[in-house]
Amino acid sequence: MERSYRLVLSCPDRVGIVSMVSNFISSHGGSIIDANQHSDPVNRYFFMRVEISAASLPFTLERLREAFTPIANSFDMEWQINDSSEPKRVILMASREAHCLADLLYRYHSNELFCEIPCVISNHEDLRSMVEWHGIPYFCVPVDPENKQPHFERVDQLIREHEADTVVLARYMQILPTEVCDRYPHRIINIHHSFLPSFAGARPYHQAYERGVKLIGATCHYVTPELDAGPIIDQEVTRVSHRSLPDDMVRLGRDVEKLALARGLRWHLEDRVLVHGNKTVVFA
Repeated sequence: MERSYRLVLSCPDRVGIVSMVSNFISSHGGSIIDANQHSDPVNRYFFMRVEISAASLPFTLERLREAFTPIANSFDMEWQINDSSEPKRVILMASREAHCLADLLYRYHSNELFCEIPCVISNHEDLRSMVEWHGIPYFCVPVDPENKQPHFERVDQLIREHEADTVVLARYMQILPTEVCDRYPHRIINIHHSFLPSFAGARPYHQAYERGVKLIGATCHYVTPELDAGPIIDQEVTRVSHRSLPDDMVRLGRDVEKLALARGLRWHLEDRVLVHGNKTVVFA
């Protein structure tokens, strides 16, 4: 894959944004590989993602950032430019259920996810052999139900030590404390086994069974201090019927959980997700 610089930005909508960005790139001989944009007419906000061929520019990434800063300031942009050749460092966290973790490890092993996985953190030993087969360090940090703070302090320490860019809760089954959520805004990704905002909290498939739904789903979202209420990255559904028992819904749900989480993580790794308030714009 050709090395590129990914410029992603959002700002109050006004005339001339696309023209200014495009002219800036072309004035330096830059070649645009891919470009996406979206204007929100309700909130009058603008979003853009541009991939620029790194080989077409006459300077480094740092110099590109410096050159673009005056334009960003003039439009009051929230922005970043990332190098596609630099993989993000992703820590995976799980509990006892293996399906989401196993799927992400397979995709990583198959080079479908471009990232580094410095370690996996769990509160149980169940998944150690699977993780270590992939050559990835496994940290088991047990949880004392009467005092969870030492667990979260150790988890936070491991995240810092391994310099994680992103943390993925692949059915981690613990609620992160507010201070951890606030320290990594839009960098912690969770898979909730429900089509949020319906059936938040515990045992969502059993809630769905009691409600008699005909569709069940899973939601990949960024973690915030408010439980299961962060910006939604992706959702996936599958059809069920009156014949579907709770165990059937759990089994079917595992498939949609894997798909939604893998897609959401891939889009995040490729800088395709822009957050505004509690909503996302995803240039998939």
